Amino acid sequence: MDALILERPITKKTTPIDYPTSDGEPMAETEAHVLAILQLLSALRHFFRKQAVYVVGNIYLYYREGDPKARKSPDVMVVKNAAKHERRSFKTWEEQAMPSVVFEITSRDTSREDTTSKATLYAALGIREYFLFDPLHEYLDEQFMGYRLVGSEYVAIPTNEDGEIFSTELQAVLRPEGKLLRVVDPQTGLLVPNLEEAVDIAEQEAQRAEQEAQRAEQEAQRANAIEAENLQLRAQIEALLKQRS
Repeated sequence: MDALILERPITKKTTPIDYPTSDGEPMAETEAHVLAILQLLSALRHFFRKQAVYVVGNIYLYYREGDPKARKSPDVMVVKNAAKHERRSFKTWEEQAMPSVVFEITSRDTSREDTTSKATLYAALGIREYFLFDPLHEYLDEQFMGYRLVGSEYVAIPTNEDGEIFSTELQAVLRPEGKLLRVVDPQTGLLVPNLEEAVDIAEQEAQRAEQEAQRAEQEAQRANAIEAENLQLRAQIEALLKQRS
């Protein structure tokens, strides 16, 4: 009788899918575009510093699991209810989250894509608001343009007389100012500090704290001197009283 041969089931070795973290291209075309991205990014991070809102720029947004080509790299994106830890890329199926707001800082090479295929894709992904800003005002009809998702399509958000837009997703006012797009806190009406301004504010606060510490030390020294004088005077009075007695 032939021996029974048990064959092991053949299992295919699966190769992990590679999701690149960079395409090797520069962040932006000009210094104006780089600064516009960095200043907007830092202002939004400052604005949401006490909230569970993740703000990042220039990393890949992967939106379809298993397809490394299904990706975009928004100049700035805002994701609500996402942990604020460092990421090399953002995979929506792992995060179980999608950006609620995307900003594109439009340039010569991106203007056509920003206003066509990206807008179509972001709307299909359900990104609630989409903003375009042209720091050089050379490639868009308006320097600052905003869109809000209504149903499955983007509808233009009208600007006020100052060119500002109120973002319902951010609960903040967005204001073009020269080559920068500024964030305004609607509660105070004040500009949210960008990177450079935040550093200046921190330095000023440090200087004020140092000055207060110096004043406190001087006050303590004066109080100690007065106390020493009082003790000396009391001793002199006591000595005089003893002499008279």
